[in-house]
Amino acid sequence: MASLDTFGAKSQLSVGDASYEIFEVSKVEGHDRLPFSLKILLENLLRTEDGANITADHIRALGSWDPKAEPSVEIQFTPARVLMQDFTGVPCVVDLATMREAVRDLGGDPSKVNPLAPAELVIDHSVIADVFGRPDAFERNVEIEYGRNQERYQFLRWGQTAFNEFKVVPPGTGIVHQVNIEHLARVIMPRDGQAYPDTVVGTDSHTTMVNGLGVLGWGVGGIEAEAAMLGQPVSMLIPKVVGFKLHGELPPGATATDLVLTITEQLRKHGVVGKFVEFYGTGVPSVALANRATIGNMSPEFGSTCAIFPIDQETITYLKLTGRSEAQLALVEAYAKQQGLWHDPSVEASYSEYLELDLSTVVPSIAGPKRPQDRVSLTDAKTAFRASLPDYVKDDGVDESGLESFPASDSPTHTEMRATNPTPVTAPDGTVYHLDHGAVVIASITSCTNTSNPQVMIGAALLAKKAVERGLTAKPWVKTTLAPGSKVVTDYYARAGLTPYLEKLGFHLVGYGCVTCIGNSGPLNDEISTAINQNDLAVVSVLSGNRNFEGRIQPDVKMNYLASPPLVVAYAIAGTMDLDLTREPLGVDPNGNAVYLGDIWPTPQEIQETINGAVNAEMFAKGYVDVFAGDDRWKNLSTPTGNTFAWDTSSTYVRKPPYFEGMAPQPAPVTDIHVARVLAKLGDSVTTDHISPAGSIKADSPAGRYLTDHGIDRKDFNSYGSRRGNHEVMIRGTFANIRLRNQLVPGVEGGFTRNHLTGAQESIYDASQAYQAAGVPLVILAGKEYGSGSSRDWAAKGTALLGVKAVIAESYERIHRSNLIGMGVLPLQYPAGQTADSLGLTGSETFEITGVTALNDGQTPRTVRVKADNVEFDAVVRIDTPGEADYYRHGGILHYVLRKMV
Repeated sequence: MASLDTFGAKSQLSVGDASYEIFEVSKVEGHDRLPFSLKILLENLLRTEDGANITADHIRALGSWDPKAEPSVEIQFTPARVLMQDFTGVPCVVDLATMREAVRDLGGDPSKVNPLAPAELVIDHSVIADVFGRPDAFERNVEIEYGRNQERYQFLRWGQTAFNEFKVVPPGTGIVHQVNIEHLARVIMPRDGQAYPDTVVGTDSHTTMVNGLGVLGWGVGGIEAEAAMLGQPVSMLIPKVVGFKLHGELPPGATATDLVLTITEQLRKHGVVGKFVEFYGTGVPSVALANRATIGNMSPEFGSTCAIFPIDQETITYLKLTGRSEAQLALVEAYAKQQGLWHDPSVEASYSEYLELDLSTVVPSIAGPKRPQDRVSLTDAKTAFRASLPDYVKDDGVDESGLESFPASDSPTHTEMRATNPTPVTAPDGTVYHLDHGAVVIASITSCTNTSNPQVMIGAALLAKKAVERGLTAKPWVKTTLAPGSKVVTDYYARAGLTPYLEKLGFHLVGYGCVTCIGNSGPLNDEISTAINQNDLAVVSVLSGNRNFEGRIQPDVKMNYLASPPLVVAYAIAGTMDLDLTREPLGVDPNGNAVYLGDIWPTPQEIQETINGAVNAEMFAKGYVDVFAGDDRWKNLSTPTGNTFAWDTSSTYVRKPPYFEGMAPQPAPVTDIHVARVLAKLGDSVTTDHISPAGSIKADSPAGRYLTDHGIDRKDFNSYGSRRGNHEVMIRGTFANIRLRNQLVPGVEGGFTRNHLTGAQESIYDASQAYQAAGVPLVILAGKEYGSGSSRDWAAKGTALLGVKAVIAESYERIHRSNLIGMGVLPLQYPAGQTADSLGLTGSETFEITGVTALNDGQTPRTVRVKADNVEFDAVVRIDTPGEADYYRHGGILHYVLRKMV
């Protein structure tokens, strides 16, 4: 639909021989003081003004934005494209396929269910590091991946042929966000004679990596992404924008990882949930594009909606390096300058809040053992590890014989007592070594967060080279893996002659994809796993990723640390977190001389010279010339045909979900919630990793029993992520995280609860089935930051399918709250300053929630009344926009979209 163009913003932009229709933001009063990110939103509204969803008043409201005001004005943002990875993308395509059948059943045209905006899916979440430390690891892992995921991959091949505007990047190519910045992102989108900013919503929270290129985008639930593909705008409030001023330059020895961990710590402390973060200032030009992408990537870790850099010459330089056409480069520069989107360090926009950082103060750092924001200076890493260790070692398992005294010379601050439990392990070759608390059992160069950055990747390889030349090796108990985000990385390693040194330390390529960072670490060697579990050892992983939540990385590993790729290599050599890398030697050379980290740390000059000789534009152009074609395995997959999918009722990977069964053309009125029981009472910082099924499937879990009952061998269980297209598996894995602590069953970890109908302790899935059979609605009680972490749609889908009708929390992370509404679950919040405990709620009560029916009158009540036995309070209704209210009235966002189609 053409814009109404109330402001006369439509004009032409000539670039070379081409001419594009554009909408000039300068036509709106107030545009000149707007932050970069809000100018992009302003253009979006000008171009999509239809007089109904997007009106002239919305445009004026954005132009007259008050930086200090609390967000209250709803706007409708229409992203230029949608980006997906396969874990979250498969259920999106499953839902679209199911919607086609539902539209047909309601008398509509199923072909209307079709992406209206470009939708691109990168298969990157399915490879697991089963094989490692050997030259054929990559080929073996890809072979295993195809064997496990053939049904899913055939389904995605069908989707690419059945839906217009839907493309798939096949397995073994790269990680979605790295492929996005290196190839898919347009920065400025030329389409249908228009030019406009490339904006994107993605089904992975780290979609924000593209913010480093000046592309506005963020993670949404798969539910919202599906609606965006179907032409529905994203409902949002005009946000607060935090201006983050950078000045100075990074000192030698400090990496992009150190910088982003510093920024993550600073922004988490400041509080940026639900806000945009925008970088500006004289320090911006000195921040390399790859470093900007690393910072943008970790926006979810500090909680902001996005973390965006403006467009400048560094953007153009990177686009040229990564093989974009000269015509595209010219368009990006001309458009950005015409629209006031080109960064001028001397100009400061208006911001809601202000922060700043002197880049020269950044020091080498790690983060852990369980949260990305818990930054620790490398100089303090050993001391911090020892301080955390008591949280992971049972008190009753440590007596005086299990404590060891360490003199002051071993610790820069004081004499410490540390739990120790040296456990002998016999390797397959007969070698005996000892594992103890703090042993590094996984060292992984992984994740697009850092593998997209040649500075840290070349730095890691040069450190490996120097280590090998000094005769150092990785410890035998360390599982060493290299899982970069694109083939370009291994290409420039080969060109620089650095691959043999990484492999000498065990860092063989295991796959191109999200491996360790999402829990696809694969098993540890049997003798190591046995020693850890039989002796309850608190062992460690070190990875160059963005997430280190409890239970995420590997089931045997309790403590997880984020670090730069060079430090990952260093910790593989050290083999323990109980070592001060800045003061103590990593090892000794063949002559008996101590080798320190400083002896093998590459200089900035060495790194840059290697990059100059090994990284070029032809490498990127060659790597992406036929990126959607895939290898012979992909091409030879048998592909179903037809507008609707032929479901295989025996499939344990892809099944038709029940969302639209019995759906009427008009929604039924919403109702109050009566005689509800609590399924789980949870504490603070319960993440979507705790809620959503992720990682390996245990044989004795409800999901494991389901697969066994369907004839699947334990070795073929695969992961929850790979089975996201099967709702039966996913329901059974919701709230099944091994580290979940449900206060209804004190002292028990994992997916268990108290069934109030019988008083028995049961799995959460089994209890929910009993409640649903008895017609009892369910409630979740939670603390602060409920649903933080990845934008997992199944955290909301699983919650809804378990029969949960409402969640009452102290506060929510943005995406999960929105996703709950998208699945018809009511998000409520305790009164300010109140908690479940302060109100005296134990979780054993019967709940009545009244006042919800006010939504039937077209209004969203500010509060509803909650009565839990003798406790009564007014809960805040966290349906924040009129659009969200429409979704809730219809029973979910997909139901709303489907009814509009029909």
